Amino acid sequence: MSDPELGSATVSEQVPRVELVIPLLNEAHVLERSVATIHAFLSAGFPYRWSILLADNGSHDGTDAVAAQLAEKYEEVRTLCLSQRGRGRALRLAWQHSDADIMAYCDVDISTDLAAFEPLCRAIAEEGYDVAIGSRLLPESEVARGPLRETISRCYNLIVRSVLWISFKDAQCGFKAVSKRVVEEIIPQVRDEAWFFDTELLTLSEKSGLRLKEIPVRWTDDDDSRVRIVSTAWEDIKGVVRVRRLLWSRAWRDAHRRS
Repeated sequence: MSDPELGSATVSEQVPRVELVIPLLNEAHVLERSVATIHAFLSAGFPYRWSILLADNGSHDGTDAVAAQLAEKYEEVRTLCLSQRGRGRALRLAWQHSDADIMAYCDVDISTDLAAFEPLCRAIAEEGYDVAIGSRLLPESEVARGPLRETISRCYNLIVRSVLWISFKDAQCGFKAVSKRVVEEIIPQVRDEAWFFDTELLTLSEKSGLRLKEIPVRWTDDDDSRVRIVSTAWEDIKGVVRVRRLLWSRAWRDAHRRS
């Protein structure tokens, strides 16, 4: 007769584990509330095993101390501290050192409704996709944001699709999940360490033949966002040009022709 406890443990180990990374830069004022909200949501019936990683990248407002307190309060929460800034840098390090089956991230402001998190992870765990992304530009999505951000976002994504010839509509929604394969094969190729990290990751994944799924979301603009829209957009455009040159290069074409 089999041991019931051993059988339960085996079943539990077969359930995929998701690690949700929250990149942080000077977020001490909102971190505790946001983590409490996310923790309560995941505790209320999320179907996969899960953990939360708070990835501080260069904060100077005590974010690291708040993150440490939250790691003591919740057993599912751990922390990562980087001295250098860069959302892409934080995600790269967090994902490459994770042993989870699915790596995900969301912004600390929780602009994207968490109801989309389960479909995001299910796309990878059960539907065979390598990348799943929240998209604000699908017809089913519900988005509330100012006209300036809306215009810049749509223009940027139009440029990305036109120049890089990709199919996904929203490159920069802060709500994504990837498989281990993406972390092992694509992340080492991504050069950007900041906001263009997302676009580069998605583009290289699609161009490498990996499967990508967009999930419609409910998204509300964060009035407290400190992203410098114009300068960030300019850096992103330079990133688009760099990646386009890479895709045109003989080295890229030869490598992917062999694969």
